[in-house]
Amino acid sequence: MMGNMTLGQSFSGCIGYCLEDKINLTEEEKLELSISENLQHKDRAEVIYYNNCFGTASELASQFNDVRKLNSRVEKPVLHISLRLAPGESLSKDQLVEIAQACAAEFKFDKNQYVCALHKDTREQHIHIVANRVGYDGKAVNLTNNYRRMANFCRQMEKKYNLREVLNPRKFLSKEQRLIPRQDMRKERLKTDIRDTLQHVTTYQEFERKMKSLGYAVLKGRGISFIDDKKVKIKGSEVGFSLSTIERILELRQKIELVPKEEKMRAKMIQEYQPRHGLTASQKLIEQTYMSAQFEQLQHSPFFKLQDELFKILFEPQQGEQQSQSLDPHWLMELKRKKKKKQRHRQ
Repeated sequence: MMGNMTLGQSFSGCIGYCLEDKINLTEEEKLELSISENLQHKDRAEVIYYNNCFGTASELASQFNDVRKLNSRVEKPVLHISLRLAPGESLSKDQLVEIAQACAAEFKFDKNQYVCALHKDTREQHIHIVANRVGYDGKAVNLTNNYRRMANFCRQMEKKYNLREVLNPRKFLSKEQRLIPRQDMRKERLKTDIRDTLQHVTTYQEFERKMKSLGYAVLKGRGISFIDDKKVKIKGSEVGFSLSTIERILELRQKIELVPKEEKMRAKMIQEYQPRHGLTASQKLIEQTYMSAQFEQLQHSPFFKLQDELFKILFEPQQGEQQSQSLDPHWLMELKRKKKKKQRHRQ
């Protein structure tokens, strides 16, 4: 889980962004994007929790502004928090509300006005919380060490809801934890998008068109790079998909497409074979022996070899690709043990 916190001056601007559709999209564009991306761009935000407030975006802004007047010394009364899950993870609305309430308690604005909205226009499930730093008592929420506290809060929620555990920002880690290879979620997302796309296209033109529809700019030269919606550039080779790898996958996909349909169906039947019900022991043995011979024969067929090579390139770690370590306490203990051993050798 990734958490982000910002402060601002305008409740109407922040609440409008969190509760309304993107203003740079027309109704037609919202519909087209919703269909092509299988996401929800029309009515993208759903309010899942109100705390000491209620109403439309404009009504909420008015309510928040009334309370902010209780402390005119606070220059930035708007507290905006976003909490984003890792790709492929999802929680129920009740669980997301629990996380929002836990966040409010952690940062001491649980008695203040705040609203929580779920956004549905991105693949990663995420919520936005807009809170009034000024409480009904006129006191402002203290946000000292907010970045460290947000990082620690995310780690707590990951454990509580069995989410993928990631490391805190490097400056918040112990010396031992800094030795653990980090998992770059941005690169993981790109890697997944490239892999998923390559399983459904057979030409480079189709591949590039699909990647652009997912929000990437594609730069092709002697190699290939991708620029995501945050303007971050990543080389394909950094995620195991260099230009030569992508071209080889497309070549294999084209060859597989040329295999006769009957041969594909036969291979699928052999690979998915399950013993029939109602057979005697001897009949089962005869059938299994026959199917084993068929499978052995299939393994030597050109079609099987194409499939096998394609699977290995798509799903097995590429040479030189860094593999991240999970946050296993035994891993930390091992790092400490090795460090002490080195220190003893130096002495």
